[in-house]
Amino acid sequence: MQWLLARAPGFQALPEDDRAAIFNFTFLWSLFEAQVMGNFARADRICAKADEWRDAGMLDADQYDGELAYFRQRYFANGEFTHHFDHLHLRPADQPDMVRSVLDGRNNAPRDRLLTVLIIVWRFRNNLFHGQKWAYQLQGQQANFTHANSVLMRLLERHGQLAA
Repeated sequence: MQWLLARAPGFQALPEDDRAAIFNFTFLWSLFEAQVMGNFARADRICAKADEWRDAGMLDADQYDGELAYFRQRYFANGEFTHHFDHLHLRPADQPDMVRSVLDGRNNAPRDRLLTVLIIVWRFRNNLFHGQKWAYQLQGQQANFTHANSVLMRLLERHGQLAA
């Protein structure tokens, strides 16, 4: 921590709550990937997992409506996608058309709603671990990671192999 505070650009300026949300995300993602994704997450495997949960009657998409509402507000406002949307850096495998249709409200299918939340959390992971979030020194990310952490904890509780 001391090394990061002294050397990582902008890290010292981050409030402690922001740092905690980001640190928690790294561990929650690692646990999610190990326990739910079989140690190997990719966009196509996340899609397959959502399909698996839907087919087994274990989708529970309504449990993530709070996070979806936050993401909709962040990425689609006043009838158009916000500047934040481009910073997700969606790739073709991330099903950008489906994500757009859920965020703008045209698509409310339960599987697609949950999958959109998962794809956004996936993009947070990629953008953090591959460095894009450092472009703005991790500023303004607390709410993003707090919502992502809530999603990951609920998924782990429902689909992980956790000790009671």
